[in-house]
Amino acid sequence: MKFYIATKNAHKIAEFDRILSPLGIELISENDLPKPLPDVDETGTTFAENAYQKASVACKLLGMPCIADDSGICVDALGGAPGVYSARYAGEHGNNEMNNQKLLRQMENVPDENRGAHFACAVCCCFPDGRVLTAEGKCYGSIARAPRGTNGFGYDPLFLYGDVTTAEMTNEQKDEISHRGRALRDFVEQISKYI
Repeated sequence: MKFYIATKNAHKIAEFDRILSPLGIELISENDLPKPLPDVDETGTTFAENAYQKASVACKLLGMPCIADDSGICVDALGGAPGVYSARYAGEHGNNEMNNQKLLRQMENVPDENRGAHFACAVCCCFPDGRVLTAEGKCYGSIARAPRGTNGFGYDPLFLYGDVTTAEMTNEQKDEISHRGRALRDFVEQISKYI
């Protein structure tokens, strides 16, 4: 069964594929389309609202099941920021280096005991018949004082889970504990009843 995944992020596509392919779900992305879909303005105030916006627009345009997610990092000392603005925290969408540097500057004088944070993810799947599935996951940790590790993307080099950053984990270790991994396992449980 083919599902469209509404992301241009190759890391996310690979992560979704690892978890969904055992169900017989074949993911296609924008790279597989004859022409790109229009960008969707993410105007939601929650990760779930943004995921739904992306999935519903793609589903209407393509007439096939569409999956989208929205995720980010929420830092306690910053009142939950950057939250839904994680990808564009420093002003340029998807510039991981700038986003990480801004977060480090914001956290420079925050003591270790107040550096708590969590990654959050919402996954939404819209079907042409109107069904909508939504799953969410969180992973709690803290913010490191300097980037560590090279496996991952986004804020992974700064997010400490225990003594290691998520960028220092293998893909399998990360899938086990990550916000997206948790949301996808919940999603798999839901979607397995429909396919």
